[in-house]
Parts: sequence; C-alpha cells; structure tokens
Amino acid sequence: MCAHIPGLKVVFPATPYDAKGLMYSALVGTDPVIFFESQRIYDQPEEFVAGGVPAGYYEVPIGEPDVKKPGKDLTLLSIGATLYRAVEAAQTLEGKYGISCELIDARSIVPFNYDKVCESVKKTRKILLTSDACDRGSALQTFAAKITQLAFDELDAPPVVVGARNWITPADEVEDAFFPQPSDMLDAVHEFILPLKGYTPARAADAADILRRNRLGV
Repeated sequence: MCAHIPGLKVVFPATPYDAKGLMYSALVGTDPVIFFESQRIYDQPEEFVAGGVPAGYYEVPIGEPDVKKPGKDLTLLSIGATLYRAVEAAQTLEGKYGISCELIDARSIVPFNYDKVCESVKKTRKILLTSDACDRGSALQTFAAKITQLAFDELDAPPVVVGARNWITPADEVEDAFFPQPSDMLDAVHEFILPLKGYTPARAADAADILRRNRLGV
C-alpha cells in the first residue's frame, strides 16, 4: 500500500547491518521514507557481514538490492524476514538437488534498481520471489511483472511469487500455514520452475490449486 503512493520511499531491511545503514540514509535524505521492520527477526544477529554491525556511521543506499549469496542455477529474490527462510530453501536445493542458488535481498521496495536482478536472471534464467506479504497485489507481483518485461528473453520459466495466503493473519499457533515456509519455496520450484527428482510437495501448489484459491479469494 505504501509503495503505491507516489513520493514515498519504502525500505524493508532484513539484517542488522542493512537496518542501521538504511536508517542513516533515510535520516540524512530530504524525502519521506517508510521504514518497515519485522518482529519475526528482532533477535536475528548479523550473519552476512564479517565483524557484525560497525559502531560508526555508514549508509546503505536506498533502492539498491544486495546479493547475499552468489549462485548460478536459480535466483531467489526476498523482501524482509523471508530472507532467512529463503536461505534454508537454498541450502536444501543445493545440498539435496545440486541447484546453486543466488540469493538477493531487495532491502528497498521504492525505489528499486533492477540491474542486479536482471544480471542474475541472465545467469540463472530462473527466479523465485518471496516475502511475508499476502500474495495478491503485493510488491512482489510488481517486481515479477517488471522482471518479465525487462528480462523476458533471458527466462527459461516464468517468475514465480511465493507470498502469504490471501486471508486474515492468523494466531501464532497456525502462522506456519499462512506465512511462506522453505517447503513452500521448494514446492513452487518443483511445480513451476525446475522439477526436483524424487520430490513430493508438502502441500498443494500446482496450477489447479492456484486457480481454486483465486476462485475462492483465498
């Protein structure tokens, strides 16, 4: 909703290093910035920057996604807290199926520089996008549409979006059925991008189930 409003910048860091750097960039700029954070990762230590978060001043540029892990077979683009579940999915894909995953953290939603993502897609020719936002009308759908437009000739499969279910956020006890899990990413890869030998989907994720859920609005 915020990304749809012209004039607003929208950021959603998933790591302590990026959170501090993006906050500095927001504070020294002159534009209004919506700064999202996820309670799901408040206790998450810095895993991607050696030495952790610097004590001094530094900026992370708004609008620049970050390649958290290089790969060559599949691009995973994540917004917010799903970064860590995408890491788990990438580890399974690499360890069990030999699929090398390039993991990109969007960090920002508006503005967004597609150059790194398009470069990655040119290499991997396949991309899965994921976040905790409800799938319908999400920023991921805009990303997927733009990637299709900008890198159509480079894609061997359509960009696939894995978001939360399109219903009201449930209680904590059943949130695993609502928010995307690593298994949901594996299901989507298997059904729409690259069939995984010997893999059995954890829950229905094929075209028939997508059509069913859209007919019901869920």
